[in-house]
Amino acid sequence: MNLEALRTITYGIYLICSAKGSEMNGQIANTVVQVCSEPPTVSVCINKGNLTHEFIQTSRAFTVSILSQDTPLPFIGKFGFRSGRDLNKFEGVSYRTGKTGAPIVLDNTLAYLEAKLVNEADTRTHTIFIGEVVDANVISEGEPMTYSYYQRVKRGTTPKTAPSYVARIGKGG
Repeated sequence: MNLEALRTITYGIYLICSAKGSEMNGQIANTVVQVCSEPPTVSVCINKGNLTHEFIQTSRAFTVSILSQDTPLPFIGKFGFRSGRDLNKFEGVSYRTGKTGAPIVLDNTLAYLEAKLVNEADTRTHTIFIGEVVDANVISEGEPMTYSYYQRVKRGTTPKTAPSYVARIGKGG
């Protein structure tokens, strides 16, 4: 079985945020999917060990910032490779609080979605959170960053906790 085939599935690069009381956290994810249009519903897959997972389960809400192709790697690194347990990810970042109390990051964002949790599905290491969109808006013009662009052009990497992580195998393997 050649798991490199999974790399041909198209994804975007998104910033998923949530709050737990007065605390906020966010993380990079590439598994956001529109589930249906009536009512508008989206899903996101989050690793159970991530702080954002805990915040979504507690608050029953999350936001999705659709990131621009121009998003700098240090911004992605701050939210994608650092833990909110060790760092205030929102320091120096422009955001506002949404209708659900979850933060909406405005920096490097083309559009955002805000959702209230309506269901979840367990997938062993991750949870698929399904949320009804309660607010959405376009913030700026531009091209959304795809996972392919992030890897090929930006030379970004994928953490082992990502649902799309595939271990690289040697040429003979």
